[in-house]
Amino acid sequence: MRRAAFLALVLAASSLATAAHVFADPSPAAQWTWDLPSYIPPPRVPADNSMSEAKFQLGRHLFYDKRLSGNGTLSCSSCHLQKHAFTDGRVTGVGSTGEHTPRNAPSIVNSAWHATYTWANPALVTLERQMENPLFGERPIEMGVNDQNKAEIVARFRADADYRNWFKEAFPERAEPITFETIIKAISAFQRGVISFNSRYDQYLQGKIKFTESEQRGHDLYFGEKAECHHCHGNVNLDDQFVHVKTREAETPFHNTGLYDIDGKGAYPEPNHGLFDITGDPDDMGKFRAPSLRNISVTAPYMHDGSVATLEDVIEIYSQGGRKIEAGPNAGDGRASPLKSGLIVKIDLTSQEKADLVAFLKTLTDDTLLTSPRFSDPWVRSAVLK
Repeated sequence: MRRAAFLALVLAASSLATAAHVFADPSPAAQWTWDLPSYIPPPRVPADNSMSEAKFQLGRHLFYDKRLSGNGTLSCSSCHLQKHAFTDGRVTGVGSTGEHTPRNAPSIVNSAWHATYTWANPALVTLERQMENPLFGERPIEMGVNDQNKAEIVARFRADADYRNWFKEAFPERAEPITFETIIKAISAFQRGVISFNSRYDQYLQGKIKFTESEQRGHDLYFGEKAECHHCHGNVNLDDQFVHVKTREAETPFHNTGLYDIDGKGAYPEPNHGLFDITGDPDDMGKFRAPSLRNISVTAPYMHDGSVATLEDVIEIYSQGGRKIEAGPNAGDGRASPLKSGLIVKIDLTSQEKADLVAFLKTLTDDTLLTSPRFSDPWVRSAVLK
């Protein structure tokens, strides 16, 4: 019953979200233009949160503003640093009260094209809905917003003359434009606008450059049937949950990659059981969403729990068909997990092939993203001007 009820809920949520996206005007010409390569279709945009430059810039200010957290010590950007492609370089994130999150902070880059959000929750199908997790979540506490301090936080922004003007411009139809609903919508609009399609890989796709011999070999391995990376990271965003404005039915696969097997039956350690934590289905133990590999060379450490330090380590794990942990509380042979995806098998890559794969993965970094003033902290510039 629990499984059936959950699936019904997810299907209902997905249907509602899809309907909203299908009938939305993705980017009214007077408000927003998507600057994308020809092979990237515009993303879906909710009907009730159309894109505009005013909303994007408001969301950018809010994203970098510590006043949004309950105790005024943490901003969204504290766990999503531009120099790390909007990840944080930590094993797991740290909330406003010092509490660690159980999972590695995912990148917000190109999140406009995601079918689901966070590492393993098929019910979170919009950025607006996902934003509620870090804002209002209590286990763990991240931004630390709650019923006791919500009014105080809103008052902080209403007391700021610049914010009053920015909110009025972004939400002119609202009698009172500064609310948590509009805060969430503005930050979601900013996140939708953080795009990254100017890597060496993109320049290669557009015929502007040629790869080195090593990069080309790595590319061919990646998209070939030996390494088979493309089965989970094969679309233009290099993941497998890619949706856009014309998507009618979103595919939302989750995968167990043999990272753990602590009981010989496929178990993952607390508190990260993957999709199982949501569905309660034993077959969903250890299943997580495959993240985009764009900018992967600057987003270490890797995996849902940040337990893999380097790209070389990641490739070694996949070359072995999973990870064997020799000792400690998480000891076990993930290579033998009965729950591991059938796509994860021993490959026996040579040292040269591993190096070639790393070389190709490094072509996925968009250096312009890491320094672009458009996505940077506006408060730093304001402080300099003052």
